[in-house]
Amino acid sequence: MLTTNPYDDDKLREECGVFGVSATDGAAALVALGLHALQHRGQEAAGITTFDGANFHTHRAMGHVAGNFDRDDVIRSLPGTVACGHVRYSTTGETALRNVQPLYAELSTGGFAIAHNGNISNAMRLRRELVRRGSIFQSTSDTETIIHLVATSNYRTLLDRFIDALKQIEGAYSLIVMTPEGMIACRDPLGIRPLVMGKLGDAVIFASETVALDVVGATFVRAIEPGELVIVQGSEIRSIRPFALMAARPCIFEWVYFSRPDSIVDDHSIYSVRKAIGAQLAIESPVDADLVIPVPDSGTPAAIGYAQQSGIPFELGIIRSHYVGRTFISPGDKVRHLGVKLKHNANRALIKGKRVILVDDSIVRGTTSLKIVEMMREAGAAEVHMRIASPPTRHSCFYGVDTPEREKLLAAKLDLGGMTGFIHADSLNFISIDGLYKALGEAKRADVRPKYCDACFTGDYPTTLTDHDEGSEVDQFAMLAERVI
Repeated sequence: MLTTNPYDDDKLREECGVFGVSATDGAAALVALGLHALQHRGQEAAGITTFDGANFHTHRAMGHVAGNFDRDDVIRSLPGTVACGHVRYSTTGETALRNVQPLYAELSTGGFAIAHNGNISNAMRLRRELVRRGSIFQSTSDTETIIHLVATSNYRTLLDRFIDALKQIEGAYSLIVMTPEGMIACRDPLGIRPLVMGKLGDAVIFASETVALDVVGATFVRAIEPGELVIVQGSEIRSIRPFALMAARPCIFEWVYFSRPDSIVDDHSIYSVRKAIGAQLAIESPVDADLVIPVPDSGTPAAIGYAQQSGIPFELGIIRSHYVGRTFISPGDKVRHLGVKLKHNANRALIKGKRVILVDDSIVRGTTSLKIVEMMREAGAAEVHMRIASPPTRHSCFYGVDTPEREKLLAAKLDLGGMTGFIHADSLNFISIDGLYKALGEAKRADVRPKYCDACFTGDYPTTLTDHDEGSEVDQFAMLAERVI
C-alpha cells in the first residue's frame, strides 16, 4: 500500500476534527457537511452519532467522509435533532473500526457519546489503574479513558462526574459530549486544541475550525475559552469554568499548517498570518533567485508573502493533481517510485535554468524536502534554495499531533549545514522563533511565558508528560493505549 501523496509520511499531522450540532432537524446531514470541511484534519476514518430523544444512533467507517456519509441510507439511519461527528488520523496503536469516534457507552446515567481532538498525556497511567479496578476497555484510544473515569466517578450528577474525570487528565483536549440531557463542549485549561461555537437559526454548533461553520451557513459566535464547558440543553446555553484560571497556550502550528487557510483563529485570518510568516522569512533569509515556488498546498500562502516581500516572482513550479485517490496498490519499487509523480510534478518548462526558492511549512524527517529538491534538479533548476515557514522541529508533540520520535526528526540530529547537505539544497533557512511570533503580532521574550505552545520548536512543554516520563514503567497492556484520536 502506498500513499499517493509522496510527502504524507513527512508531514506533521493534526489528529482529528470535531463537529457537533444541537436542536435542529436533520442534524446528521449538517454534521456530515461540517466534517467535509474538516476532512484535512483527519482522513483515516469518520463517524457520526445522533440522539432522537429516546435512542442514540451511530455510524462509523474507515476512509473519507465522502463515500461514507453522502449516502441517503446512511443519513436516514441517523435520526435526531442532536448530533456530533469526528474525523481522525491515528498515531500509535492499531487502525481499526473500534477506535473510530465518536465513542459511545451506556452508563448508569444513560447514553454517553464523546468526540475528542487532542491527546491525554497520562492516559496510560489512568488506564492501568482503571483496569486494575475492573474496567474493561473496548478500544485502544485514550479517549475511552474519559468514559471510564465518568462511569466510575463517585459524584451524583453526570455533569459533576464529567468534571471529575476532566480534573484527572493531563494534556490537550477539545471535546464534544452527547448525553440524553444535552450536549457539552469543552477545551482543556490551556486551550491547546481549538474549538469554536456558532449559531444556525436556533441551532448551536461546535466545530474545530470556523471554516466548518462557513460551510453549513452558520454564524461564528466565539471561541470556547480555555478551561470552559458550554452546556446546551434545549434552548438553554450556559457556561461554567471548573478549573483554576491559567494563561492560555494554544498550539502555534494551527497558524503555521493545521488549520485551513480560510479559517479564523483568535481573530487572526490563517491565510493572512501565513503570508506574514512568509514576508518575515524573506526579511530574515533573503536569497538572490529568479522564482519563488510553493510546495503545494500548505506552502502557498507563505510563498506568496515571501514573493511579495522580496520582489521575486511567485510561480507554480510544482503542479499538484487533485484527481488521484489517497492510496493504490504498488507491485514493486519501480512502480512505487513512479507513483510519487502521480500527485506532484515539476513544471519543467518554467524551472529549467532558473534559480528557485522553494517555500514549505516545515521539515520533519527531511525526506519530503529531499524529494522536492531532487525534483527541481531533474527539471533543470540552476539552483535550489529551501525556505521553511516555521522554526526547526526538534521535539516531538504529545498534545494531539502525529510526530515521529525525536531521534527521527532531522533538526534534532543535524545542524543547519548538515540538514542542507541532507536535502541536497544550495541553501536552507528557517524562520526564527522570534520571527514567527512577530508574524503573529506577538513578541517572544525569555522572561515571559510564551503565548503559544511551541514545544515542537523549543522543547518547552506546557504540561506534565506522565506517560512519556514513566514510559519504562508502563506495563505491556497499558502500552496498547493510543495517543489521540
